Amino acid sequence: MDKEVLQKATFAGGCFWCMEPPFKDLTGVESVTSGYIGGHLKNPTYEQVCTGRTGHTEAVQIVFDPSKISYQQLLEIFWRNIDPTTENRQFVDEGTQYRTGIFYHSDEQRRLAEESRNQLEEEGRFEAPIVSEITQASEFYPAENYHQGYCRLRPMQYQMYRAGSGRDEYLKEVWGDEHTGH
Repeated sequence: MDKEVLQKATFAGGCFWCMEPPFKDLTGVESVTSGYIGGHLKNPTYEQVCTGRTGHTEAVQIVFDPSKISYQQLLEIFWRNIDPTTENRQFVDEGTQYRTGIFYHSDEQRRLAEESRNQLEEEGRFEAPIVSEITQASEFYPAENYHQGYCRLRPMQYQMYRAGSGRDEYLKEVWGDEHTGH
């Protein structure tokens, strides 16, 4: 695959462990990396980000082939895996490091992200306003290796966390069978 054709999409949806699986095995997705974005500290560690004082949020960066999967499709999956109405929180995880957002890599991505948010607001699916940020991508720092592919590396721990988080119940309630998470 010609690397020039590949694009990046970066989404923050709370705990990055839960944001990898919905994108990981999609046709056209070359890689999904958990990491940190949106902060002021260079090369932050998990422990630093967890304090909520670095300005970073946990995120996933997706490298994809737009001839096989569109950015719009990735946006749709993103929205169906988060609660876009809570600020600085996703389910059991609280703090700015768990805020939701779309970090765009081009003006076209910004336009498509804004359109998708506006469409979702118009649908009236949510009672509260959508607060997920749409921000130009800054430096993305991959998380430590033990966070990468956590759901596959530590399936029991991941399933226990996921089951206790309340994420799946919420997504099933809001999206029904349209929910795309794992």
